[in-house]
Amino acid sequence: MTVKQALKQKNLLVKKINEDIRKVHTYNSVDEGNTRPYSTKELLNKIMETTKELVDLKTKIHLANAPVYHKIFELSELKNTVTFLKGLDCSEGKVVDRYTRSQEPTIKVAELSVIERDNLVEGFENRIELLQEELDTHNATTHI
Repeated sequence: MTVKQALKQKNLLVKKINEDIRKVHTYNSVDEGNTRPYSTKELLNKIMETTKELVDLKTKIHLANAPVYHKIFELSELKNTVTFLKGLDCSEGKVVDRYTRSQEPTIKVAELSVIERDNLVEGFENRIELLQEELDTHNATTHI
């Protein structure tokens, strides 16, 4: 199984656990005399078995990804930085703040211009794309 396949399997296991947890919450307590479609005790046993399987799979994925953790962490932080920069106010010149009562314009000066910000974002997004391609290759070719 490749890392890519293992990640898909991990997501399926998580989904299965969440579905069984939902069933436990829904069917643990039913009105007396009503049919209980699922046994909470059986579901809890199933959840524990699936959780063990999930832990084993996550461990294998973790060990297989050790050589590329730097790239994984860099990718994550670059995505956070891009999100932060895209929300950065780069207003300059006369600006009327629509959230204040005053309709008087203020003069704003940005240290980082919108063009500089956009160029930074573009550079970071190019690096993100490169890292993602490298990780996709790793995930498709690395066996666990």
